[in-house]
Amino acid sequence: MGIDRTILNLVQTASEYIWGTPMLVLLVGTGIFLTIRLRGLQFHGLFHSLHLAFIQRKEDGASEGDITHFQALMTALSATVGTGNIAGVALAIAVGGPGALFWMWVTGLFGMATKYAEAVLAVKYRERDDTGAMRGGPMYYISKGLGWRWLSVVFAVLASVAAFGIGNMVQSNSVAEAVLATFGIEPWISGLFLSLITGCVILGGIKTIGRVTSVLVPVMIVFYILAALFVLATNFRAIPETISLVFTHAFAATAATGGFLGALVKDTIRLGVSRGVFSNESGLGSAPIAAAAAQTRNPVTQALVSMTQTFIDTIVVCSLTGFVILSTGMWTSGATGAELTTMAFNAGLPGNIGGIIVAVGLILFAYSTMLGWSYYGEKSLEYLFGSKLIRPYRILFCIAVLIGAYTKLDLVWAVADVFNGLMAVPNLIALLALSGVVVAETRQHYRKRV
Repeated sequence: MGIDRTILNLVQTASEYIWGTPMLVLLVGTGIFLTIRLRGLQFHGLFHSLHLAFIQRKEDGASEGDITHFQALMTALSATVGTGNIAGVALAIAVGGPGALFWMWVTGLFGMATKYAEAVLAVKYRERDDTGAMRGGPMYYISKGLGWRWLSVVFAVLASVAAFGIGNMVQSNSVAEAVLATFGIEPWISGLFLSLITGCVILGGIKTIGRVTSVLVPVMIVFYILAALFVLATNFRAIPETISLVFTHAFAATAATGGFLGALVKDTIRLGVSRGVFSNESGLGSAPIAAAAAQTRNPVTQALVSMTQTFIDTIVVCSLTGFVILSTGMWTSGATGAELTTMAFNAGLPGNIGGIIVAVGLILFAYSTMLGWSYYGEKSLEYLFGSKLIRPYRILFCIAVLIGAYTKLDLVWAVADVFNGLMAVPNLIALLALSGVVVAETRQHYRKRV
């Protein structure tokens, strides 16, 4: 036990160092740099990108790719709209105060430019595998765009390992705990069921994943949004004060009150930025793997769709969670994580329905994350070893879902956190080095539209 605890402490220390201030500055700084180079594209192009994603949904005429714009977006959203939108936001506010939500917004707005650049490069440098399916992502734009094969291998190794942790066992464990607490069902039963329904989807490949997520993700997001809006409607008088809290505490220390212990501005910024990055994954290099599979002739078109992922995840879903917690006054209760979000929904909804809403939200969000990350891990492994390992990988992924449901995951979580953070380094290097390519593709696209 002593050795296990020592290893866990070492890995957790490494995780804290990797996800420290330098990494957060690099992630947000890359978004700011790309925003400047792209002349604020995410702001003036937002409505057009939303139109492409939700109204047009796919390009006219024949296009290369495996799934539609919308399905690619939903696959990427399935991986990012997860437990961080429920528990992560609550943690940021519980420790950093109301101002943390403001810094999540800042991270999200600049992260949209990062997400856009990732998708441009993913589509531009993608290729077909030996089965005719599309494959792309950081592995390919690092090796083909920069010519640094060794760095692309590093990314693929990190992503394939992270998929089994942050995208698999950690998520199935969260589902099992939520089901046990809410419905009294044993973890092994939840794990077995999860493993089976995950297998039914991922064994069919990206086309099946795209079809399922294009139905599941909109349903789960709308379900959660409607519940949050109902809470806000019942507390509408508190909304002006809630908005005031967010902005005033973003730049000033938050005094201790109730169960809240108080927070310095630096803590508020750190928590807001880190939870924002964890939630939308802008810069980590995961989402462009899904973007590369989209049916499109133009990298910019899919990139415009892809950047709405960060907007929906952080600006919409995370904001609603934060507003529910603040408007009900539960942020001073001393609770944190999913418990705090549950208390806030219970305070705004009749009976104990709030707990059920949060539990169902956690279950759907975590399950969808497994679907998205299964594809990310698969494509990373395929880059390293070829397509011969795809089916064994899918089977192993389903087995890991079952194991994760009833296993203590402190070490798995910590290791996955380290690999997840390290993924960002090669990806951000490529984004900065290839930013000129992103700008050139963007200018060419808009010259054609004029």
